[in-house]
Amino acid sequence: MPRTKITVPDIIQKKQRREKITMLTAYDFPMASILSKAGVDMLLVGDSANMVVAGEPNSLTATMEQMIYHTRIVANALPVSLVVGDMPFMSYQLSSQQAAENAGRFVSEGKAEAVKLEGGAEFIKEIEAILRCGIPVMGHLGLTPQSVHKFGGFKVQGRDEAAAKKLMDDALAMQDAGVFSIVLECVPAELAKKMTESLDIPTIGIGAGPDCDGQVLVTPDLLGLFERFTPKFVKRYAHLAPLIEEAVKTYIDEVKTGKFPSEEHIYK
Repeated sequence: MPRTKITVPDIIQKKQRREKITMLTAYDFPMASILSKAGVDMLLVGDSANMVVAGEPNSLTATMEQMIYHTRIVANALPVSLVVGDMPFMSYQLSSQQAAENAGRFVSEGKAEAVKLEGGAEFIKEIEAILRCGIPVMGHLGLTPQSVHKFGGFKVQGRDEAAAKKLMDDALAMQDAGVFSIVLECVPAELAKKMTESLDIPTIGIGAGPDCDGQVLVTPDLLGLFERFTPKFVKRYAHLAPLIEEAVKTYIDEVKTGKFPSEEHIYK
């Protein structure tokens, strides 16, 4: 039986039913098609594309134009999965108007069904402005990669009492503002569990332990396609990079030796 299109209310109801939620990143049409067919609940068009697709050292130089392009081609796959566009650095931080306008571009130009933004209570006004436009918002707390320079690197957040309290307060404030879920990145497992139990909306963990309502990974990490570095929280379910390299080497060899194209690949 074909799956029906997943919506924001469906994601919230999964928490109420204690059903685990799955999310993976997608940046292009072919991968979005595969991930949706496999049954992933949400596709995050992450600004991680700046690193795993564009080869940059972090996500900070991702632009609205890049993110809308990636979001649109993911949406063109018509995935059953909910499509979430990731708002890049400085696309919402300056004002509520800027936040609403750029979130609107994700929907009207990128065909996103929700947007994600990083940061806590300091961006409540921006979140509320986006929500007033009828655009669902996913929050992101803990290690927020757009603040990598502030943190002094990619480090676990919320280990001391004050930091843990701020994360909890931020999460509750964002829930009150109306976000439909929150990504918790690189948060101690016990704190993530406490936050998950305290919230009515789903938490999506990445390096935040097993007790979150769902999990997300960067797909090229999961598939072993990105080899520059592998975070501690990543589990490789395949190692495709050497398989692809071997296939390309075979292609090169067959072209050089005349084995390809063969009779079956020739028009007459």
